[in-house]
Amino acid sequence: MPRRGVLLLFLDGVGIGGDDPHVNPFLTARLPVLRSLLGGAVPTLRTPVLEHGAARTAPLDATLGVEGVPQSGTGQAALLTGTNAPREYGRHFGPWTPSALRPLVERANLLASVQNQGRTAAFANAYPAAWPQRRAARRAAAAPLAAHSAGTMVRHEDALRAGEAVASEIVNDRWIEHLDAGLPRVTEEAAGANLARIAATAQLTLFAHYDTDTAGHTQSPVRARSALERVDRFLGGLLEHLDGDTTLVIASDHGNVEDVGAGHTLNPALGLAVGPGAGAILGDARDLTRVAPAILAHLAGAV
Repeated sequence: MPRRGVLLLFLDGVGIGGDDPHVNPFLTARLPVLRSLLGGAVPTLRTPVLEHGAARTAPLDATLGVEGVPQSGTGQAALLTGTNAPREYGRHFGPWTPSALRPLVERANLLASVQNQGRTAAFANAYPAAWPQRRAARRAAAAPLAAHSAGTMVRHEDALRAGEAVASEIVNDRWIEHLDAGLPRVTEEAAGANLARIAATAQLTLFAHYDTDTAGHTQSPVRARSALERVDRFLGGLLEHLDGDTTLVIASDHGNVEDVGAGHTLNPALGLAVGPGAGAILGDARDLTRVAPAILAHLAGAV
């Protein structure tokens, strides 16, 4: 039986937006890889579900029935645990995982759940070997919190230098500027190839990228397009080298970058799957809480 694998690529603050090219940078950014996956189109609120070849998009409700604008802390917790984290917490909260939800993320995250099934899990992001420092531990996003609790935060400076980890920003520029001037510079395509090699070592691999949300908060069309184009180049290198038995699942926590004048939005978060079982994984994914269970079911052979 072929090896089943999933690479979960988390993109912070990427929703499915409207049809106005002055507002939605997906419509004006150069995204040849994404468009080639989706038959030349990008998902919008008018056509949020696109299917082409082995690729499928899905709009993921990020409000989860809770009043207010979705936020990163509770949204990422919902995505990685399959639990309605905003409802558990009583409201949307961000950008960090609220302390009241940390036990949930540490106990019930997707990485740990895969390990509990007897399968292998990896966290591809590079983090400084000193993490978590006291301040970082207080203000942890869900992905590193999950990785640390699952024992998968093992890629540090040496791994990044060897191409066996990927910086959260995709390229190494901020690491070089702030932490280690001796690290090599990498292109987005090379970083994508590195991620594909990491994904070949585990049945579930998680990589988290946050600059899309940062760009959305600038409300700059130029910054938004640049952030999306960086991800597209990254996808190009990734898909060129990704194992054919591995399904790529891209998911976000809330909208932002798809509307350059709004900040966080009520738009559905982006879901996209490419590869074996893509349609089954996202076919019933109506909201953030459906992604983790669908990935677990796919790895178990149920979908």
